[in-house]
Amino acid sequence: MTKLFQPPSDGQLAQLLGESLIQIWTRLCQRIENKYDMERAWNSGGKAWVYEYKYRRGGKTLCALYAKGNRIGFMVILGKQEREAFEAIQGEFKPEVQEIYWSATTFHDGKWLMFELEDDTLFDDMERLLMLKRKPNKK
Repeated sequence: MTKLFQPPSDGQLAQLLGESLIQIWTRLCQRIENKYDMERAWNSGGKAWVYEYKYRRGGKTLCALYAKGNRIGFMVILGKQEREAFEAIQGEFKPEVQEIYWSATTFHDGKWLMFELEDDTLFDDMERLLMLKRKPNKK
């Protein structure tokens, strides 16, 4: 019999990530939620992560956050038009974002960009990547 997935409590997530990263996680979620009205869903993080926290609307994923012991991941998948838009303005992004973009594998559904965040220095770039996918739907 398979065990049903249980989302973490706030305390469990804080314990998993540690004091400084739970603050980064919370602030990133607040930034996303201040601009986007999205459905949110917890899932298992698969083989590489403990938890996945996905932002979706209308069957389309905006982005996902991942958590495991003292580590946070932020993933955004850019489709063909979004990749063209990124490449046209790539100089506006920090060098580490450009490096992750160009080293990421392109799959049939897009280029999967995974960022492991240790602080908030890439938050503005994360926000710009999300705007390439979808215009904010909150004022």
